[in-house]
Amino acid sequence: MAAHTATSSSLIFIVSGPGGVGKGTIVNALAERDPQLWLSRSWTTRAQRQGESDAAYVFADRATFEARIAADGFLEWTDFLGNYYGTPTPEPVVGRDVLLEIEVDGARQVKALHPEAVLIFVLPPTRDEQQRRLRGRGDAEQKVHERLQKALDEEPVGMALANHVVVNDDLERTVTEMMQIIEHHRMLR
Repeated sequence: MAAHTATSSSLIFIVSGPGGVGKGTIVNALAERDPQLWLSRSWTTRAQRQGESDAAYVFADRATFEARIAADGFLEWTDFLGNYYGTPTPEPVVGRDVLLEIEVDGARQVKALHPEAVLIFVLPPTRDEQQRRLRGRGDAEQKVHERLQKALDEEPVGMALANHVVVNDDLERTVTEMMQIIEHHRMLR
C-alpha cells in the first residue's frame, strides 16, 4: 500500500463476487471475529435500501463522489449499473490488515496496484439462491435481472483474478473457511 496508508507488514484482503452472494454479511462477520482486520467502508451513489444499515456504505450524491474522484481520494472506483461505487484510499490502524469488500472491477484495480493483495472471490451456491437473496434484500425486479446478467460477466473474471474461491452456501462455514485463508496468509507473511 502507499506509504501513508499502512505499514509494509499489513496485508490486504479483498472480498469480491457478484451481487447477492453475501459479501457484506461476510465481511462484517470477519471484522467482528478478527480485531486484526480493519474494514474499509466503500462509498456509493446508489440509494440506501429499505432496512439497510447506515454503516453499509458511505451514501453520497454524484457531485460529492465525483469531487472525491477528482481529488484522487479513491483506491478504486467504478460505475456499476448506473451508480458509482468506490473504496476510499485506506488509512487503517498500524498493525492491522485491510479488509475490502468490492466489486470485480474494483478488485481488478486493487490487484493491479497491489499484486500481493489476497483476493477471495465468493460465489453463490446456485443462481436461484442468488436471485432469492437479491430479491430478499429489496432490489427491484429490474435490478435483480441486471445483477444476475452482470454476474455472468463478472464470475469468469473474478475467478481468474482470485487467490481463493469460496462458495457461500452456509454463512458459518464460509466465514470459518475465510478465516482459515486469512490465517494462512498471515503465516506466510
